[in-house]
Amino acid sequence: MLEVYERLGTHCHDPVDEVVNLDHAQRDKGRLKLISAAGNEVRVFLERGKPLLVGEFLRTQCGKIVQVQGAVESVAHASCDDWRTFSRACYHLGNRHVKLQVGERWLRIKPDHVLEEMIHLLGLVITHEEAVFLPESGAYSHGIHVSAHSHGQDTNHGHEH
Repeated sequence: MLEVYERLGTHCHDPVDEVVNLDHAQRDKGRLKLISAAGNEVRVFLERGKPLLVGEFLRTQCGKIVQVQGAVESVAHASCDDWRTFSRACYHLGNRHVKLQVGERWLRIKPDHVLEEMIHLLGLVITHEEAVFLPESGAYSHGIHVSAHSHGQDTNHGHEH
């Protein structure tokens, strides 16, 4: 059994010893029990709240390198020809805190008939496909610089949260 406690980022020059294929829900977890592509058991013990990235490298306790790959999963793909329609769909999905992958006037969500009907009524065309789902990580996630309205400061802005 291989145990992972260390993240190496998305660049590694060492040879890869094991590969794990993870869907978006698995990549969000800090504690996982997996079987690698080669059939070996891999246990992951990482900090919670920082999703694993597709292409990220991990180091096992015994020094082996494990690469994270994205698993293909079912997604609803929605697209349209104009930015206003696309922006409205993104707004309404964001307002519902839906995990969302954003492209050039297209988006992907996990299949959900209620959300798909809303998107269709907004004017997007919906198809279903199998793809690696790479949702946006969010405005306050690690690595994104937020400057205009930090809640970490001890100042009164004159409004409530």
